[in-house]
Amino acid sequence: MLPSLFTPEDHARPWSVPRAALYGAGIGLLAALIRVFGPFHAEDRALPLALEISVAVLAFALLCAAAALLRNLLVRRLQDTAR
Repeated sequence: MLPSLFTPEDHARPWSVPRAALYGAGIGLLAALIRVFGPFHAEDRALPLALEISVAVLAFALLCAAAALLRNLLVRRLQDTAR
């Protein structure tokens, strides 16, 4: 059975922004490693290897944290307008 996107107001809880950032960092690390060591990697890099991986990790972490924060703000605003 697929999970429902609708959750009753009494069961709604905010997403953890630090946890989302941690998951985003993991996804960014995986994406960077695939890009760097994958079959279609470029031999001439614009950035050093460690910097390229760090930028990808930071970018994905910030993106996921921002998405969780935006979701929390929207849910809070929708709950306030529903009352």
